[in-house]
Amino acid sequence: MNSKLTTNQERAICSQLGNFKLKLLYKASIHGFTGAAFHLRCDNQYPTVCVGYNNSGRVFGGYTRRPFSQSGQYVNDDQAFLFSFSGEKLNKYPCINAPYAVKMHSNCGPYFGEALVFVNASQPIVYCNPGQYYNFNAAEMHGNNLNLTECEVYQVETEMEKPWRLVIWDTKRKAGMMESIKFYKPLNSSVTQARVLLVGPVGVGKSSFFNSINSIFRGHVTSQAISGSSSTSLTTQFRTYSVKAGREGKPLPLVLCDTMGLEEGVGAGLDIDDISNILKGHLPDRYQFNPSGPLQSEAHGFCKSPDLKDKIHCVTYVLDASKISIMTTKMEEKLKAIRRKVNLMGIPQLLLLTKGDEACALVREDIRNVYKSGYIKDLMQEAAARVGVPLSCIIPVKNYSEELELDTNTDILLLSAVVQMLRFVDNFFDEISDQLSSLTTEK
Repeated sequence: MNSKLTTNQERAICSQLGNFKLKLLYKASIHGFTGAAFHLRCDNQYPTVCVGYNNSGRVFGGYTRRPFSQSGQYVNDDQAFLFSFSGEKLNKYPCINAPYAVKMHSNCGPYFGEALVFVNASQPIVYCNPGQYYNFNAAEMHGNNLNLTECEVYQVETEMEKPWRLVIWDTKRKAGMMESIKFYKPLNSSVTQARVLLVGPVGVGKSSFFNSINSIFRGHVTSQAISGSSSTSLTTQFRTYSVKAGREGKPLPLVLCDTMGLEEGVGAGLDIDDISNILKGHLPDRYQFNPSGPLQSEAHGFCKSPDLKDKIHCVTYVLDASKISIMTTKMEEKLKAIRRKVNLMGIPQLLLLTKGDEACALVREDIRNVYKSGYIKDLMQEAAARVGVPLSCIIPVKNYSEELELDTNTDILLLSAVVQMLRFVDNFFDEISDQLSSLTTEK
């Protein structure tokens, strides 16, 4: 979800709160202009800022430090206030009757006393009655236009005192990870390159992840794999990308396998049975996906007897952090179905959470805040629950998408993901070795 607030408007609101950041919980145009949708997203969240928008171009809202509920009761909040914008300038209207600052109404959105009610009676409208609880001029507030085009609710986000994961943010750390990746050797002597499969919905950044890793080792931002924004997958072939160390450098011991994006509908996006063929090493590079059905064993190009080097050694799911909360049940079920297949084959699995900077203002301001953001940790926990992977297997990253130059801190996050992939590949080969040892012992 993208915030409709401008950067200056967000800063103006945060300046009233102690320069904290805002994370978007509820967006009526996505979740629905209903009290039920609002409470589902916002109950027990606090402090919060509500912002309304109308087709007259007015932006106005309110702040409360009390958690929302559906109790039907008024709650006391002597720090609550309403606000409106004149351009980028914020006009503030403090609560003048604190015991009645906010009312918890099940059939409405944020309910500030009896003065200003958003999504009133589950409709895209505002109820307004200034005077007794908040003193403001209605024309100044919303231009007497009570029809909402959008309503957003944000949680006021604080920065953790200490990061919950330790990351060393310096060029020495980056150089060390690059060296460890360059000189990595798979534990099985018959394999020279680790093969990692990237799987995820359309538009989450699978191809962009390869481009970003490739950029780091090339020394500049590059774009070999097709990437961009589209409602359908831009990747239509199975591609195996080998990262090279420099412009004319040798291929690294890592192959990133890119797939067509997952889509909800039947006969759309990547077919789950094709994933089984990829995992087992049956699909050739540049195989053209057919959403209506998987490649059959009799078809031209089907590799009937793949070697261990052709198989997938680690599966990495890729999800968009800014869309985790609105992932559909169908997509969640499809991801879990894939995970079950991968589990049966004993292949280790990671999850990359992309676009954290779009989801969290703290991360957007400084990528080094990624493990100091409570919101990002919440999103990672939600992703863990939805896909069924442990939190320890989830890594937030930021791909290069609009930049022209590399950034050391962005590189460190991306490289840490690759290092973890190679550790999981080691786990895969360790398991194979253990199985072989067990069979030898039995004989």
